[in-house]
Parts: sequence; structure tokens; C-alpha cells
Amino acid sequence: MTAAIRAAARPFSGEALTSLLSSAPRLLGLGEPTHGVEAFLDLRNELFRHLVEHEGYRSIALESDCVAALAADAYVIDGTGRLDEVMDRGFSHEFGTFAGNRELLRWMRAYNERRPAPDRLRFYGFDGPLETAGAAGPRQALTAVHGYLATHLDLDLPWSAERLDALLGEDAAWTDPAAMRDPARSVGRTPEAKELRLAADDLLALLTAHAPHLTAVGSPEDLWRAALHARTAVGLLRYHAALADTAPTRLGTLVALRDTMMADNLEAIVRHEARRGPTLAFAHNAHLQRHRSGMRFGGQQLAWWSAGAIAATRLGDGYAFAATTFGTRGSDVPDPGCLEGVLAALPDARSVLDPNRLVAAFDPEPAARVPADHTYFGLDPATLDRADAIVFLKEV
Repeated sequence: MTAAIRAAARPFSGEALTSLLSSAPRLLGLGEPTHGVEAFLDLRNELFRHLVEHEGYRSIALESDCVAALAADAYVIDGTGRLDEVMDRGFSHEFGTFAGNRELLRWMRAYNERRPAPDRLRFYGFDGPLETAGAAGPRQALTAVHGYLATHLDLDLPWSAERLDALLGEDAAWTDPAAMRDPARSVGRTPEAKELRLAADDLLALLTAHAPHLTAVGSPEDLWRAALHARTAVGLLRYHAALADTAPTRLGTLVALRDTMMADNLEAIVRHEARRGPTLAFAHNAHLQRHRSGMRFGGQQLAWWSAGAIAATRLGDGYAFAATTFGTRGSDVPDPGCLEGVLAALPDARSVLDPNRLVAAFDPEPAARVPADHTYFGLDPATLDRADAIVFLKEV
């Protein structure tokens, strides 16, 4: 390892990471190369504590179901529910089983107990109600926004609750896991689904058109939740329509639509938190990086723009991204000629690196890591300069 590469690195700390940011972001994305590794959750928790205590952050957003996360948010704000129950129903993707996520909620709740309501930390999910095997049905989101509008608007809504219920049909038809592989099993392009897409669009338009009145007669928080449900209903119906598509680009469309939902939720969170402080977003690197994302799935090579890339176009300098990667995991030891193999020679167990100085120090540029299995992605040396910081864990 050259002295120049060592000079690009510092022992990891929250201060060391934020010192690399060219400006104070409104949204800081912290990526991870794989899910389910507690070391990355511990690092995230440490960074978030620093951001809260020293940088004015008041919220965190995770790659988890945005609707389910309302339960976790209620717990950290005022202690609603038991922690065990919240871990079970407040996360998607089985993320509630991880100790690091439990510790995050426990710490946020303890912090909030000592703070007035306007200064309390908020917890958000920014993923849609989506799993690898399929998507949730739109019933919960669509009926929630319809109920909100029916309660607060003194007018006849273009869609009755009874009509929506009839169009929605059986929930099991929407959540059939076989639809992920077989478009014919999806109900996303039936006449009923097409009418539901019109209904969701109309209800979202009503929220926007009557926002001044809705703010006056209710709470801003209630309007925020209604808008969340409206976005979710629109996004889910769009996703289900893509599930029913028979075009060869179907899988690529699905991953792009998921990140579009993520980006819309992130933008809404940033607006919601604008008067309180910045937000930390935590997800897979592929959902937060600025450059085009890609992976092999279903026998195809997929490529799409991540939620972070979309957020960067909307927020400009208000978005920053820190990527993480690792060296050794059990018997998986990086080749000395790849990026992670080069970084493995750093002296510290956890390092934060300046990407521009790191790239300038390469001679020659190291190879991209070839993963030992499909559960993680190595960093691409050719795109390091699109990140604002690189965090490297020598062993996980």
C-alpha cells in the first residue's frame, strides 16, 4: 500500500465522515454492501448518534416499508406499543429481527423521553410495502386516504368506500407470490385495477387541491400520513401493473419503479423535516449511490437509477452519499489486487476515506471485487469519485 492511499484514510468516526462533505446536506445517504450484517448497523447507529448530538439531525429513514414504519415512529416519539411488538410489525424484509435495529429504536426512545415534542427524533421507512416475492395489495393505503378525505372534506368524493371495496376484491389475489415470476398470475392490469389507478390518482389530486383546508381543520401530521398513504397507493398500483406486463423489460421496470417510490418518499421526508434538521437515510449501496445501479436477477442483467441518484437530481448539493464496503467475512478474503484487498492493508479496523484522494492515489486502478456469493456487491473502483465518503470495515 502506498503512503498516498494511507493518507486518504482516517479512523472511522462521525466527525471524520462529515468532515469530507463539501456542504451541509439535507439528506445524507449511508449505504451498506449487503443486508443482515450487524457491524454495518452498529456503524450506522454510531454515526446517527453523532449526527443527532453534533450536527442537528432529527430523523432517520431506513430501507423498510414506509407504512409499517409508522408503528416504529409512534414508539420512538411517545412510547406507543411494546418494543417486541414494534420490532415485529414496524419493519419489512425481516429487518426487525436484527439487534442493531432494536438498539436504534431503544436509543431513539430514550433520547426522546428527555425532549419536548418538537425536538424529538423521528423514524421513517422509505421503501414501499414490497418484498422480493411480491408486493402488498393497495387496500390499506387506498382506504386510509379515502377515509381521511371523507372525514375532512364536505363534498361527495368521486369514489365511494363501497365502490373501492368492490374493486379491490380479495387481498390474496394481490399478494400471490407466483405473480413475481408469472405475469398471468398478476391482477395488476384487470379492469378493476385500472379503475383503482384512476381512483388513487383522483384521491391524491384532492389532497393537493384541498391542502390549505385540510391543514386548517386537522393536523399537519394527519395530512402527512394521508399523503404517505396516497403515494403508496399510487406506487403499489403502478407496481402491480408492471407485474402483469409480459414485455422482456418487465423485471427492469419493477426495480426502477421500486427506487422511484423510494425517491418520492425520501423527497417527502426531507420536506417534512425541513424546519427541524437533516435526515440520515440507510439502505443498500445500490439504492443510494449516484451512478447507475445494476444486478443480475431472473437470468437478466438489470440496470436502473437508484433512489439516491434521483434524490441527487432533486436536491443537488443537498444530497450526500457515503458508501461502505468490507474486507474479510469468514472464509471470504478479498483478492489482494481488488479494491477491498488493497484497503485491507489499512491499519484500522474501521476507516473512512476521501474518495478523490483515494482515486488519485491508485496506480494502477485496482480491480473490482468478484463476490464469493450473491449476497453482496463490491464497490466499483471506477465510480468511487461519485461518493462523498467511503467507509471500509476490515472484517465483518
